[in-house]
Amino acid sequence: MCVLGAGSWGTALAALAADEVVLWCRRDELADEINASRRNARYTGDMRLPDNVAATASLEQACRGAEIVLVAVPSVGFRTVVQTAAQFVEGDAVLLSLTKGLERGTHATMTEVLLASSPYSPVGVLTGPNLAKEIALGMPAASVVATADPRAAMLVQARLHGPRLRVYSSSDVVGCEVAGVTKNVLAIAAGVSDGLGFGDNTRATIITRGLAEMSRLAVAMGGHPATVSGLAGVGDLVATCTSDRSRNRRVGIALGEGCSLAEALQSLGEVAEGVVSAQPLLELATAHGVELPICDQVAAMVAGTSTPAQALAALTARPAREERDRAMRGEPRD
Repeated sequence: MCVLGAGSWGTALAALAADEVVLWCRRDELADEINASRRNARYTGDMRLPDNVAATASLEQACRGAEIVLVAVPSVGFRTVVQTAAQFVEGDAVLLSLTKGLERGTHATMTEVLLASSPYSPVGVLTGPNLAKEIALGMPAASVVATADPRAAMLVQARLHGPRLRVYSSSDVVGCEVAGVTKNVLAIAAGVSDGLGFGDNTRATIITRGLAEMSRLAVAMGGHPATVSGLAGVGDLVATCTSDRSRNRRVGIALGEGCSLAEALQSLGEVAEGVVSAQPLLELATAHGVELPICDQVAAMVAGTSTPAQALAALTARPAREERDRAMRGEPRD
């Protein structure tokens, strides 16, 4: 097995693998540091990587002979990495995205990018409430592997399911990916609320109404409404909207406290996929005729065309309506 991307999540997941795993790093220096110290200090602190993990800066060395390839690079560089790696990946290797984002310009999900690069490989996504720092600390968690290939799901479960990480399976790739993208954008909204000094009621409202937005888009794109109530949906949404370890929530807090986006990202020091995906998500929803009011305001704040106060005013000025729409009830749209 190999993991492409030695950030927080990629490194933490590599440490959980049952068999030999190769961790691909962009820089030779980081690969050397990991191999020498058994640690990735910048991203996972003092977590010691087990001896079955070897780091390399060579995509060929990482991918050759791997039965499973987990891609944990940011969405902005995702296509470049997988296109390069594809020439080294075995034809029947399972390709899984660990990235919860959309590609700018194309609005492609990460599994769509995987399929474009390796059209004959089984692809899928591993997602859920998996804050990397908690995984690195050995805290129990659960994920869901979503793929249309049952054999691929079983293979991934055999390698990753264990005492610290329960891995469930799903065939709803679209629903899981939409949930993962949307929850990051909603976490920024929850953070803005916290930064403005609002309380639990407001945060709970954002989470619940955000869940409705997530469900609308997932169903419109062919996902199953039940997926949104599972690990990929409500599980990940709650974790990301409430945890101090959530990068997207921390960006939102900074915006709510009056910082610029550049200042918020500089203090974060890591990628916040909700920032990158907010506008593509909105464009994708528009293409499917779906309204996402909270995500719309987040996209405006990220673009600098609205302030937290203006976003709040726009949301609270919306007319009253029925709470549960057709997508949430699992009914088809007109």
